[in-house]
Amino acid sequence: MKRYTLALLIILAFSLNIKAQSGSYIKFDKLVHDFGQIMQDDKAIHEFTFTNTGDAPLMISMARSSCGCTVPTYSKEPILPGASGSIKVKYDSHRVGPINKQVVVESNSSTGTVYLKITGQVNTRPTEVMPLQNFDEGGTPFAQ
Repeated sequence: MKRYTLALLIILAFSLNIKAQSGSYIKFDKLVHDFGQIMQDDKAIHEFTFTNTGDAPLMISMARSSCGCTVPTYSKEPILPGASGSIKVKYDSHRVGPINKQVVVESNSSTGTVYLKITGQVNTRPTEVMPLQNFDEGGTPFAQ
């Protein structure tokens, strides 16, 4: 009886292990990117890289952001097992203030929906001021 129970437990553990590892599995290098302090209209693009660590092709069906100021782009091609891909996220840094945006990634991965996040602070770019010039009585500029 003990042999049958042990054999049944081994078979059950093996079958659970196979189920947990079958299919596609998306694994990101990191889920959060902090742009830090950037100036207004600076380039604010980050590429989130991932690997398909499963045993089936990975298909990203959708990547959408929490607002129109954040635009994700990704490849529509399947990512084969062991291969890597990326989701490029572009933020419109014309808006001044804190960055706290989310990108929702949906795929056929066994991990389900993945949430990527970008953070940071966009500061106002200083305005350029023309230096004051002194003019003599005839309207000719002169240095002091």
